[in-house]
Amino acid sequence: MSALGFNLVRMHHLDADWLFPNIFGGPTAQDTQHLDSRVLESLDWWIKCLEDEGIYVWLDLEQDRRFRAADGIDGFAELSKGKNDAGLRGYAYVNPSIRRAMQRFNEAFVNHLNPFTGRRYKDDPGIVAMLISNENDVTHHFGNALLPNKHVPWYTARYMREAANFADTWGFPRDKTWRSWEPGPAKLFLNDLEHRFDVDMIANLRAQGVRIPLITTSQWGDNPLSSLPALTTGDLIDAHAYGGIGELRKNPLREPTMIDWLAAAQVAGMPLTVSEWNVEPFPVTDRHTLPLYVAAAASLQGWRAVMLYAYSQLSLDGPGAAGNWEAHNDPALMATMPAAALMYRRGDVREAQTTYAFAPNAEQFFHRSLSPESSVALRTVVEKGRLVVVLPRTPQLPWVVRDSIPAAATVVTDPQRSYLAPDADEATSDTGELRRNWLRGDYVIDTPRTQAAIGAIGGRAISLADVQIRLATENASVAVQSLDANPIGKSRHILVSIGARSMPAPGNKLPYRTERVMGSLALRAPKGLSVYAVEAPAEGSAMREDTNGQGPDGDKEITAPYKDGTYFIDLGLGGSARRLMLR
Repeated sequence: MSALGFNLVRMHHLDADWLFPNIFGGPTAQDTQHLDSRVLESLDWWIKCLEDEGIYVWLDLEQDRRFRAADGIDGFAELSKGKNDAGLRGYAYVNPSIRRAMQRFNEAFVNHLNPFTGRRYKDDPGIVAMLISNENDVTHHFGNALLPNKHVPWYTARYMREAANFADTWGFPRDKTWRSWEPGPAKLFLNDLEHRFDVDMIANLRAQGVRIPLITTSQWGDNPLSSLPALTTGDLIDAHAYGGIGELRKNPLREPTMIDWLAAAQVAGMPLTVSEWNVEPFPVTDRHTLPLYVAAAASLQGWRAVMLYAYSQLSLDGPGAAGNWEAHNDPALMATMPAAALMYRRGDVREAQTTYAFAPNAEQFFHRSLSPESSVALRTVVEKGRLVVVLPRTPQLPWVVRDSIPAAATVVTDPQRSYLAPDADEATSDTGELRRNWLRGDYVIDTPRTQAAIGAIGGRAISLADVQIRLATENASVAVQSLDANPIGKSRHILVSIGARSMPAPGNKLPYRTERVMGSLALRAPKGLSVYAVEAPAEGSAMREDTNGQGPDGDKEITAPYKDGTYFIDLGLGGSARRLMLR
């Protein structure tokens, strides 16, 4: 994982009932009050080994916990419907017994002593963030679970009482305040309900001595902007987004990309993390473009952490299976993931020079359904500069983090104003380093140390500062990067990463069949370098260089004519190799 460029791993699904054993023992456990020693030992060893490789850890405290009858949860029978288990999505916000059960788990978990590191989780500097509850907002998704037509009268009574109290306090109509699916007073009420729950959860963790950033839940699943205020209760805003086929072809004048959904979660004055991104349904044919696209956008927007979901949901002691949550063995994603990690972690793509501060008033923000789906302004500014959302002041939510509009920012108040020409078919970032053409479906990255073209790039020459790419393959990803401190044109250590379609066998089975990329590169670099096709290392080994420094161990040297300061490389000579090295 470290050799592939990963330096942060999210531990997720620890409590999922499909996992055996899980943190509570598994689906046959009598209750969820006791932590399973086998899972703790495995997690402890993972954390130790990841830290040995310089990889940090993000821990989810709750993802899909299923309570049992023996857990003593109030109103359990309404949730279980005669079964022996029940989830907590939405219900935790009105049931103190669920909140206390979550807190008891958190206390035991963060105070657990890892024998391999000699540190409790709460004191481990390698654990850098904790998520309180995954995808569990009440502001958009799970407020609906508490409504009168959901046949949970014990929960509905408490929900309606909370809504009535909020309505009476602020002079809102009661019959509007409980209607969770509608913009208006309900969104103010639901943010306050979620906030009060999170304040208590965070206070409990801080009382245990947890000092690292805490995230409440995530902006996900087409949440409108009105879900953001409650998330500011935590230390970070976290976002999830899943795209589909042809993300590069999506016209921002008409529809959002997955990048737009993520960018619209960035609240002014708060750092943004992305703990889930991917495309679906598997296998999306152009998914090879996503690592570089997401990493470039993250750099331009100034996001603080970006995590693919998922490296694996299965055991890693074998080849695994083909699937959306098994990126570790997916040639389409892994071909360019190291290039994306290098570009992002090294800061090759500059942060945008222009900040667009979307600053709607309270009426727009809470009484309309604002999102990248409904706002062309949000979609079009993301193509050019950095987007931040400035939360409006409102007396009903005095606790909301509201940063001032950044100095020199371009203030956006009209959601329907486009920041691109009505006939535009491409956009360039204000740094000049990124360009997306949605008519063709391609994306270009042109920086001193990373130069790349992805998407529908076949059939024409693409000229970058030090590289010209000319492919016969219709849809591919090619990235050229300096591996030393110099720009590509002066570097004596250069990596070329190549991605293309990779499809599993029928029925989404292994093995994958991967398209060979045909075409050529003209690469300007110093004289005297040799070009090698870097074959994939043997399982369990990292990429190595041989003792004489000429190239990676056992790799095939490619003849590449050198003329007028430029290497001419026939990619077909590299065979099935997904990486070339110039040294």
